[in-house]
Formats: sequence, structure tokens, C-alpha cells
Amino acid sequence: MYRCVCCDSPLFRSEKKFCSGTGWPSFSEAHGTSGSDESNAGILRCVDTSSGVASTKVVCRQCEAHLRHVFSDGPGPAGQRFCIYSVALKFKPGQP
Repeated sequence: MYRCVCCDSPLFRSEKKFCSGTGWPSFSEAHGTSGSDESNAGILRCVDTSSGVASTKVVCRQCEAHLRHVFSDGPGPAGQRFCIYSVALKFKPGQP
């Protein structure tokens, strides 16, 4: 399980991690997601216009730490790529 470095909330399961070729840790789905329902996910999506272009920022649901962004060029049926700062995550093996 990849957890928030600030508050230890579960964010992404290791089996949802994939190599995107971008150099950033990438995940196809947030922990707690059920289909397209993210109401129990560890993340929240927010509109980000700070670069002058609208994008979707991802933050920790618990402490609102900025995790990075989600893009629509990922694998699988949802086609999502959660592109996350490595310093925002801590990996805890063997955790559900």
C-alpha cells in the first residue's frame, strides 16, 4: 500500500502501479475506488489552473496534501494515469 507521507492515509494499492515511461510513480486507480465511484477513495480531485491550463490536481482526502495530477492517458477500462510525486508517498508492504 502506498500511503500519504503526511498523514499515513492509504492512497494507492501496489497492484495498480504501472510503468508509464514518464519517470513519475503512476497508478491506474486510487485506493477505495469502486468502478467510477471515488466517494470512498483516499484522494480528491480538484481543478488546477495554476499553470494557465486547466488540469486535474489530486490531493489526499484526509489532509489535502498535494499529490500531483491525474491524466486520461492511462491503461485499462478507466484510462486514468495518476501521476504522483514520489516524495508524497510512503510504501508499506503487506498492508491491505
